Amino acid sequence: MKQDILLEQKIGLRLSRIGLLSKIFAGQQFVKNCFDITPEQFTVLYTLKINNGMYLRQLASVTLKDRPNITRIVSILEAKEYLTSAIDKEKRMVKKLYITEKGLDVCEKVLPSILNIWQDTVANISEEEIEKFLETLNKIEVNLKDKVIIQN
Repeated sequence: MKQDILLEQKIGLRLSRIGLLSKIFAGQQFVKNCFDITPEQFTVLYTLKINNGMYLRQLASVTLKDRPNITRIVSILEAKEYLTSAIDKEKRMVKKLYITEKGLDVCEKVLPSILNIWQDTVANISEEEIEKFLETLNKIEVNLKDKVIIQN
């Protein structure tokens, strides 16, 4: 691809801008719906809903959060009793994180709004365009994944 096209189209800037806009929109919708968690906290809860019993390091890796951030989010969710931790029987120095019934209830309550947020985000875009866009995003992710070191 020509360098001038990359610079003129500002791909990195546009990806960052779209990410920031979607984060702001989701946050506004969470406030509007009076949810007592943030979109970031929901991401952590939902990840545990799918993969219950993860280590903090695994959770950080999957959600792309650094250690201070994931620790802060987990502490908040534990204080709200949405998740709990237990020492791993095999690795006694390491805790596993588990979503609680209360956490599952919050996920179920928030999930319809998350779906609405994404429906609003992709309004007026055909399924074919979405599939092509996701395909392109996957290629960009593959290109970057091995070049980025995330400290967990």
